[in-house]
Amino acid sequence: MPDLINLLTDIEGVSVGHATDLVLGSGVTVIVFDEPAVASGAVLGGAPGGRDTSLLDPSMTVSTVDAFVLSGGSAFGLDAAGGVQAGLREIGRGFAVGPVRIPIVPQAILMDLLNGGDKDWGLHSPYRDMGYQALKAAAKGTFALGTAGAGTGATTATFKGGLGSASAVSSAGHRVAAIVAVNALGSATIGDGPHFWAAPFEQDGEFGGLGRPGVADHRMRLKGMNTPATTIGAVVTDAQLTKAEAHRLSLAGHDGFARALLPAHLPLDGDTVFAASTAKHARDDIASLMELCHLATIVMARAIARGVHAATALPVEGAQKAWRDRYPNAD
Repeated sequence: MPDLINLLTDIEGVSVGHATDLVLGSGVTVIVFDEPAVASGAVLGGAPGGRDTSLLDPSMTVSTVDAFVLSGGSAFGLDAAGGVQAGLREIGRGFAVGPVRIPIVPQAILMDLLNGGDKDWGLHSPYRDMGYQALKAAAKGTFALGTAGAGTGATTATFKGGLGSASAVSSAGHRVAAIVAVNALGSATIGDGPHFWAAPFEQDGEFGGLGRPGVADHRMRLKGMNTPATTIGAVVTDAQLTKAEAHRLSLAGHDGFARALLPAHLPLDGDTVFAASTAKHARDDIASLMELCHLATIVMARAIARGVHAATALPVEGAQKAWRDRYPNAD
């Protein structure tokens, strides 16, 4: 196996692509599976937005997906999955219904309409085209973090949000990785300082290596009392999972939200985590599943901190400052 690069693409058979528009202040990220992947998901925020999320329930018939879509644009961003479907149909992908193939592309959206970008797009939103562009850009290997793709317009209570990712390997050799667009109503950082809530899980200084402060300020910090916000992401493993087990993995990903964001899962958050298995490596014991869930929590927490740490401010007047703007010498 190739060495880890600490990204979702450490999972064999997974590609990631972005469409980024800094003027719009928004973007789209697509996670594409070489082969249909067993998938599920969980929505724990009180104000979610998504497409085809109901089919991820373990009781529903279709068990595999072709891709996941993470997008800005709030409900307008739901157009992005149509562009991804169009591109997948173009290459013959999709769930077979007689002679017809229907690409299965669950999507989650985040609210980034109030970040200062130019949202005057006319009659039709740009997200369908951006979804198609992100699919065409999907590739193995490295991809941009921070202000890129679905993280382009993301914000938090304290600093600019962004797109993050992280990976790990279980004791049985199974890989698990997370990707997340951090657009939290709460904060990924402690108090008014540079330290991250996810600090206990940090690997190799991946988000500054600052550890935690001597005293943690637990006071609630929100970017608005009436502003919807959504952190959206996915956890993927190369271990064989059933659909019900993938659902359990998605819940463990939400535990990563709870360890890296304070607060999380609020009435105006739309917090959503997808989960998928490429089934490249066999497993059938409960112990290995429990370890995967443990690691899913940790990689999601790390990915959240990495997304904020890597972000840069949007090039618009009044844009929220990035962590790097406030603490350029903190790394």
